[in-house]
Amino acid sequence: MRRDPRVFLLGEDIGIYGGAFGVTNGLLEEFGPERVRDTPIAESAVVGCAIGASLLGMRPVVEIQFSDFITNAMDAIVNQAAKIRYMFGGKARVPIVVRTPGGAGTGAAAQHSQSLEAWTAHVPGLKVVMPSDPAEAKGLLKAAIRDDNPVIFYEHKLLYRVKGPVPEEDYTIPIGKARVVRPGRDVTVIATSYQVQRALQAAELLAAEGVDVEIIDPRTLLPLDRDTIVGSVAKTGRVVITHEAVEHGGVGAEIAAAIMESEAFYYLDAPLVRVCGKPVPIPCNKRLEEMALPQVADIVDGVRRVLGVAAGGVA
Repeated sequence: MRRDPRVFLLGEDIGIYGGAFGVTNGLLEEFGPERVRDTPIAESAVVGCAIGASLLGMRPVVEIQFSDFITNAMDAIVNQAAKIRYMFGGKARVPIVVRTPGGAGTGAAAQHSQSLEAWTAHVPGLKVVMPSDPAEAKGLLKAAIRDDNPVIFYEHKLLYRVKGPVPEEDYTIPIGKARVVRPGRDVTVIATSYQVQRALQAAELLAAEGVDVEIIDPRTLLPLDRDTIVGSVAKTGRVVITHEAVEHGGVGAEIAAAIMESEAFYYLDAPLVRVCGKPVPIPCNKRLEEMALPQVADIVDGVRRVLGVAAGGVA
């Protein structure tokens, strides 16, 4: 916002309150109400206003308070933002970012805990980004704001509690380029968003058993960096895919298809394994919520299965 006066924010409770998760704290004081605009609870209208502003040269950043409520803005996102640049032959651009907290683990129950990123990753014309740590979030968000296309930026609620080093300088991370979070030789774990944090914990546990895990963070679901994923799988020969969203219809299925349709298929030593959320609405009860989500132990079990090793030894 300091760099580009065209960037402004709009969303529910982002001004005086500082956002539902405190992400916009202090911005109203620095930039004023013209550039940090509190809105009514009307997601479709907010995204519609952002689209109009972007067509007039602005670069709006919308906050949808919970990703569950992106459903109320799907017409504006899917039928307007995603289509306008194509329909006008590139002469009109829609440089908007829709930031929205997703995921579970906070006891917020079924209507405030979903992972719906596969819906938007199915729409040509959008870019869909999911950071996995603080430094990634900064670089990817800057890249998203500077992009001339609409970007849906999913931030897992539990990542707001994650601390880590963040370079102070101005930097961006290219949209559409995956990251090798942890190099390894025995198995590839492809993890999105907060599952990267769980995968890192699982990798440490497995390292004690002599298993060397490589972790790939796609960063961007649309476009998807197939080359990095395929290269890793071709190296290790075994793959586990983990995301918090339910398995059926999730982005893991698209990643699996990308592997099976590539030369990596010929390097596979075992069928791939998916470790995903259970096919149930997210419960409010903490214990039930944990059971519905893929935990560190589930990733460890998935790796053991793909290696043909049970907890007690060789299967």
